[in-house]
Amino acid sequence: MSEPTGKKPAGEDLQQQALFYHRYPRAGKLEIQATKPLGNQRDLALAYSPGVGAPCIAIHENPNDAAQYTSRANLVAVISNGTAVLGLGNIGPLASKPVMEGKAVLFKKFAGIDVFDIEIDAPSIDGMVSTISALEPTFGGINLEDIKAPECFEVERILREKMQIPVFHDDQHGTAIIVAAAILNGLELAGKALENVKIVASGAGAAALACLNLLVSLGARRENIWVFDIDGLVYPGRETNMDQWKAIYAQESDAHALADHIAGADVFLGLSVAGALKPSLLKQMAPRPMIMALANPVPEIMPDLARAEREDAMICTGRSDFPNQVNNVLCFPYIFRGALDCGARTINEEMKMAAVRAIAGLAKEEVWEASRTSANGEPLIFGPDYLIPSPFDPRLILRIAPAVARAAEETGVAERPIPDYQAYYENLTRFAFRSGLVMKPVFAAAKAAARKRVIFSDGEDERVMRAAQVLIEEGISQPILIGRPNVLETRMKRYGLRMKLHEDFEIINPESDSRFREYVDEYLSFVARKGVTPERARTIVRTNTTVIGALAVKRGDADALLCGVEGRFEKHLRDIGSIIGKHEDVRDFSSLGLLISNRGATFFADTHVTYCPSAEEIAETTIQSARAVARFGITAKAALVSHSNFGSRDSESATKMREALALVRARMPELEVDGEMHGDTAISELLRERAMPNSTLTGEANLLIFPSLDAAHITMTVVQSMLEALHVGPILLGSALPAHIMSPSVTSRGIVNMASLAVVEADVAASEKRRAAE
Repeated sequence: MSEPTGKKPAGEDLQQQALFYHRYPRAGKLEIQATKPLGNQRDLALAYSPGVGAPCIAIHENPNDAAQYTSRANLVAVISNGTAVLGLGNIGPLASKPVMEGKAVLFKKFAGIDVFDIEIDAPSIDGMVSTISALEPTFGGINLEDIKAPECFEVERILREKMQIPVFHDDQHGTAIIVAAAILNGLELAGKALENVKIVASGAGAAALACLNLLVSLGARRENIWVFDIDGLVYPGRETNMDQWKAIYAQESDAHALADHIAGADVFLGLSVAGALKPSLLKQMAPRPMIMALANPVPEIMPDLARAEREDAMICTGRSDFPNQVNNVLCFPYIFRGALDCGARTINEEMKMAAVRAIAGLAKEEVWEASRTSANGEPLIFGPDYLIPSPFDPRLILRIAPAVARAAEETGVAERPIPDYQAYYENLTRFAFRSGLVMKPVFAAAKAAARKRVIFSDGEDERVMRAAQVLIEEGISQPILIGRPNVLETRMKRYGLRMKLHEDFEIINPESDSRFREYVDEYLSFVARKGVTPERARTIVRTNTTVIGALAVKRGDADALLCGVEGRFEKHLRDIGSIIGKHEDVRDFSSLGLLISNRGATFFADTHVTYCPSAEEIAETTIQSARAVARFGITAKAALVSHSNFGSRDSESATKMREALALVRARMPELEVDGEMHGDTAISELLRERAMPNSTLTGEANLLIFPSLDAAHITMTVVQSMLEALHVGPILLGSALPAHIMSPSVTSRGIVNMASLAVVEADVAASEKRRAAE
């Protein structure tokens, strides 16, 4: 007998962690927040009496105005009576509340949809229908959850007839949509057509029947579908455990066991119990069979057992620890997003099929960075182990919501059709990428520019390669990757990238390039009197990709440089400084960091370069930063922050900031700027009015200028952590030609952001050069 370890079983430990998670720092997972200010008497008059009467009258005269003046068009009810909670059964409405709160969190997290979770003590069909239908004035949509079959069918049917807003039972249709997408892709890989395949289903509950119904809508034939439940085959005339929904799939046969009908099956659809599919039965299935073993937490057959019997099988489960997880969060937030945005009266079959095709199509695109590797660390590409996208792919909303909204419009159920789908797509990027709205002007300017050549010193890095694919597809730039051709080819294939060497992008091969001698000579002209010998110069140009990239930009072989995915910032800056050099109008380089949070965009300078800048350098940084902020379509409001608040201290640091303010005002009088001031004074106009009533800064500062690198970098990283803000940058200021040094933690999306900014800078530089020549 082994000695006791004192450790809790894994399941028990998870339960304790879950209880702690739900209890602290406050009970539950949801809260309600106001979206409008309520800080004075004027706000109160507008929010409540007497101002609230105006929107009430407008809505009374035109009910559609509720979408403009209330949150209804973005509000969904998640409703359950707790009779069929996944894995827990009939635990009642109160005990189901944590699940419904969790569903609400998913709606908000993935699609920005607000939710009230409503648990109702209504076990009967009539009770549910009367309670839910009475809520129509409050909500833009209804998500039914964890209601047992067959009552769930009738409840949904009656509510859809009575209500003029979408009613969607996610346990049925969410599962069906993901299953259908996986099956379409699996059959494509197997070279089979849906209308010809044999489907054997184990389970005839709400989810299983919804899956079969949707597959029939997509082209599957009823005569090819065999359904089994706890009482065996569903056949005509069966008296036990039958209902009208199940009877649709009744098949004549004298043999009533699943084992009697599995032979030649192309698809096994399991939504029943663990172990329902015996490994030996897989041998009878058709070539390249699809195994949809979706019972939770233990599937009808474990993937390793299935794979041992049939190496050619494509397997999906409901578990996150195996490939091809069928997870409803892949679709329900985005289906509601599209339905709400177009004012859909219902979610019909065409809208569901549009979602299926959107999800299936996304799986064939390059895998998104957050989910680019499998459990064993191998890159994911479309194939047997990657039939459906990851739930964390941010592009899901960009594919599904527009497809659903368009289908609603085409079928005549959209009350507010989307007027401009391109604008709608761009608006959805705020959910997909937190940088979406802030970066929108930069992307627009980059696409409008003649495709500039951005060279990447870390061309063999996966993140850079994925970013290059996006830049090509979006028409933002012409990437130039520094890398070895054989390595690039191998990795593009491994990552499933579609771009082609020499066709879609250029390369500079550090091992063999016809320009090597010219690059060495060019480099020597910069460093020959700085202790670098010709032999050393040849070695550096062969091995230092930042040097190669900087030389390419300096020579005009590229328009902008991005480096820094590997290595120290200071080293890259030294190479840029020695080759590209500083702009003639500045004394030194500096840097700007951008944080994007729920508060909006805030810029911080100088976060990476000058440890203790002089007043002159601070003034230069402020002016350069304001110009950089303008490229985002934002008017800079600059605050020079300090431990001193408008002369409250006379330290060297405070005096330096005052001198810098005077220089900035003299050189850029149009800039809204003030200082020196405390950080909270910069953010709060109320505090500023108390300290300095005649301040030249209004509202909230969006550009914070610091007296030292320590202050800037520490403040930015602390704020980033506290607000869970997205960092864009560092943005290098003062370079003679566009060049940026990225951080080693940068994502592929971050590289796309910085490349787009570099394109805009290169376009501005080219315009200035043309004007100077004229």
